[in-house]
Amino acid sequence: SHGIPTAVVSHREHPDRESFDGALAQVIDGFKPDLVVLAGFMRILTTGFVTHYHARLINIHPSLLPSYTGLHTHARALADGVKIHGCTVHFVTPDLDHGPIIIQAAVPVLADDTEATLSARVLHEEHRIFPQAVRWLCSGQIELGGEGRVVSRIHTQPNPALISPALENK
Repeated sequence: SHGIPTAVVSHREHPDRESFDGALAQVIDGFKPDLVVLAGFMRILTTGFVTHYHARLINIHPSLLPSYTGLHTHARALADGVKIHGCTVHFVTPDLDHGPIIIQAAVPVLADDTEATLSARVLHEEHRIFPQAVRWLCSGQIELGGEGRVVSRIHTQPNPALISPALENK
């Protein structure tokens, strides 16, 4: 754990989601966190849990939300024939994968992509944007505003458009 305090709360030791989420919140609250970061958690949290950590609970999702909420995002993107796919860091709300968006990264979907190849490219971008979102939140450059919108104090230049397939150079 590299000196980072850790704890394990097994959902198997709890009869229902409410019991598990209550035990999890009790453990988390013991650390007095400013931010709760979900990565690979893969469990739907109760409204009570999400509300308890309002504006302090973030998640990474392997799609460009609001497209492809839930599971099997890469397979669904390939089946739909989209040309651009990606990942999203967002605040968690009671509505699954519908929270205010903090940052997104897009990748082209290539003609010969499989779930594995597309997933690998998206995962690479997840590893870039998730730490950035955490830094912004911890430094106060990003916060969740009163109307449920992300308030940004970031002063960066926007990236040029991602066009896929690329335009011909003529």
